[in-house]
Amino acid sequence: MEGMNGADASAAGALGQFLRSRRARLTPEDAGIKSYGARRVPGLRREELAQLAGVSATYYTRLEQGQSGNASEAVIDAIARALNLEEDERAHLHDLARPVRTKRRRPARPDAARAGTVRLINAMAEVPAIVMGRRSEILAWNRLGHALLAGHYDFDAPNRPLERPNLTRMLFLDAHTRELYACWGEEAARAVASLRLIAGRHRDDRELAELVGELTLKSEDFASLWAGHPVHNCLSGVKRFHHPEVGDVELGFEVLHLPDDTGHRILTYTSVPGTPSDAALRLLADHPWATTTPQEPTSASRDAASSKTGANLSRTMP
Repeated sequence: MEGMNGADASAAGALGQFLRSRRARLTPEDAGIKSYGARRVPGLRREELAQLAGVSATYYTRLEQGQSGNASEAVIDAIARALNLEEDERAHLHDLARPVRTKRRRPARPDAARAGTVRLINAMAEVPAIVMGRRSEILAWNRLGHALLAGHYDFDAPNRPLERPNLTRMLFLDAHTRELYACWGEEAARAVASLRLIAGRHRDDRELAELVGELTLKSEDFASLWAGHPVHNCLSGVKRFHHPEVGDVELGFEVLHLPDDTGHRILTYTSVPGTPSDAALRLLADHPWATTTPQEPTSASRDAASSKTGANLSRTMP
């Protein structure tokens, strides 16, 4: 990594780690290669992968060791094919191989959901909905979203950047949130795979790197999952909750990406009409936790937040 700046060296290291993780899971049989003798480590050898990709073994070794951070699109495509990567993994590989664009750092400013987006989720009275930032921090939630996911958190916490809940941090470090998910292991794997994809796209995001570092140090479960380099763009599916007020609930979820460069997403939950989960969701909507409508952040609160340092935006626990 000689001659690289810090961001590029970090990116090259992440690229090498990802390549090694995917090479290790690909067997000679998967790749149609005859294997002779015992192998000391699982997966293909570097020279075998290089041959499949049509590149020299020396070049591939340098790429995997983080000594070459300027691979062409064609080379990355060839390696992705050789590794039998899925669509999300291919996109992640290209993200990691792309040089980091260094930008002049500006004073950190607290992120905030647009007022129109907040009005939108408030209008969805029968649908739990939240607005998330790039790092899974909660920028806003409607009354039912708060009641479903975080009734033990202060309702106005998303409007206070230094106390803002973060879904991924809650999942791994908050005992109440861990108990909320009936299939916690499945939810944890999904969250880490999504965070990996985002981290690859935004390798110069200091707050995101700090979040990953914090979770790696404080949660063995997170550290173990993160080390496996899972990658998946989780846009829809089913989540099962064991809610302290209404019991077991099975809800479908959809993640809607806003069409701008903020990285904001709207996460919604819906139930199948006429099911016990639908009845439970309606019961939750009548719960005292869900009787207050979220308020849009006032200009005064935004100005007050902006006067504080943004270095710990995603680190302070509520």
